[in-house]
Amino acid sequence: QLQPVESGGGLVQSGGSLRLSCTHSGFSLDNYAIGWFRQAPGKAREGVSCIRRPDTSTKYTDSVKGRFLISSDNAKYTVYLQMNSLKPEDTAVYYCARTRYRPRSDCALRDYEYTYWGQGTQVTVSS
Repeated sequence: QLQPVESGGGLVQSGGSLRLSCTHSGFSLDNYAIGWFRQAPGKAREGVSCIRRPDTSTKYTDSVKGRFLISSDNAKYTVYLQMNSLKPEDTAVYYCARTRYRPRSDCALRDYEYTYWGQGTQVTVSS
């Protein structure tokens, strides 16, 4: 299966936590960059975080720094996004994406650099 599969979304109160998972069955994470993106109603898609293995270089958009943590488990072909101190403005559909090739430089939060996209998982944060 080329497309990654997300899970872990849901409804949480402000200040709560969720952990999203993104599984890339059969694809060694060392060969790609993996990104998390989100899209809220009426807004453009936004890059949230990305990771490039095996050096595990990471990036975060400013609004989630210090609250979200991206990690990976190559043995499980899975990338995680731990989201803490959630705010209502984090409400969105979250998508996981994978590049076609491992980038030579750090991973990027530009969606056009990612080829394979999951179906998305809804995250709703109530105030």
